[in-house]
Amino acid sequence: MSQLIIRGGNPLSGEVTVQGAKNSVLPILAATLLNRGETVLRGCPRLRDVEASISILHHLGCQARWERDALVVNTADMERSEISDSLMREMRSSAIFLGAILARCGQADLSYPGGCELGPRPIDLHLSGLRDLGAEISEDGGMLHCRAAGMSGSDLLLSLPSVGATENLMLAACGAEGVTTISNAAREPEIVDLQNFLVTCGAEVEGAGSSTVTVRGGRQLHGCTYRVIPDRIVAATCLCAVASAGGSIYVRGAVEPHLATVTAALREAGCEIHSDAGGIACRSVHGLGAIRPVRTAPYPGFPTDAQAILMAALLRSRGTTVFEENIFISRYRHVDELTRMGALIRTAGRVAVVTGVERIHGAPVRATDLRGGAALCVAALAAEGESHISGLHHIDRGYEDLCGDLRNLGAQAARTEETEPIQE
Repeated sequence: MSQLIIRGGNPLSGEVTVQGAKNSVLPILAATLLNRGETVLRGCPRLRDVEASISILHHLGCQARWERDALVVNTADMERSEISDSLMREMRSSAIFLGAILARCGQADLSYPGGCELGPRPIDLHLSGLRDLGAEISEDGGMLHCRAAGMSGSDLLLSLPSVGATENLMLAACGAEGVTTISNAAREPEIVDLQNFLVTCGAEVEGAGSSTVTVRGGRQLHGCTYRVIPDRIVAATCLCAVASAGGSIYVRGAVEPHLATVTAALREAGCEIHSDAGGIACRSVHGLGAIRPVRTAPYPGFPTDAQAILMAALLRSRGTTVFEENIFISRYRHVDELTRMGALIRTAGRVAVVTGVERIHGAPVRATDLRGGAALCVAALAAEGESHISGLHHIDRGYEDLCGDLRNLGAQAARTEETEPIQE
């Protein structure tokens, strides 16, 4: 079984380049189904979730191949409109293929998606919006059967700004005749990136980044070459890593406006942070202090994906910090593992209270989800002794080479099939 072995106590230094954004590339891969041609995605990260999307594309009859850091996708010969249950269970984002397949084929058959167990993440908003566009959807034995002989633009109002629903409806609306308006849309940078990709392919989409997205459907799309934005959560992980371990690093490619709430929290904790056109510099040399309550919220609020990572950075802070998780009800699964390392954390419902301790120690811990796994790595950097982190398949869903990035910054980190300690 693969493990990450991290020996804490080394301040970080140097430079790391952020990979392309997982949460951008997955909907963009689904969107390639709309252009019936060849797409070259530059800066595409090699992740388990990306490989799962490639498997879905292959299953549908499309072609995909790697050329260095670019993924070349050709969807001209798509021949299926159904996705098997085994492929759907690989990741939560597989649901994003529904809108694209429906727009291209007029029908789609798939099961409910899988992914990290973070609590209920129903796709009711996706299905309701697709029905408003003219799709007929039925369920049979856990399978969704969607039919739409012809979809028409409509005014759609989301009851909450769901990222997945916004993306799915944007893709479906590209195949609907007329104008579709999505109100209370998600505002994440990844939504803007999807819009920019679609526009590059010839679609008429505007408003992404605001609460209203407008799509003028029915246009013939074409292939393109496109570079995905840097991954803001990977950037946040690197910043929290140096906050935890101490030191000074430069995160090339990080866009501070994309993670302003995270950098604001780290500044409040005592980090020195400066950004320029190339990335973000972070220095942490005097230890961290507690900060005001951290409440997760849809963008531009504090991202739920960074909650566990920031929590890990504050385990040895002076004072007490309160976290309130408002997106997923099961996003404190990492807490039990952090307490194995000596952290002092109390949870009650959506609230976690972190009281800083003088020291934490290495321990055998297990990643139970993607961001919780990254949090364990952040904590291990500040721990005395070695931490052995298992469950790496979760981390591999969103980080191309987290171990390599940390090692390049000076951390004592190794990925191994063995459990032998790192040699001095």
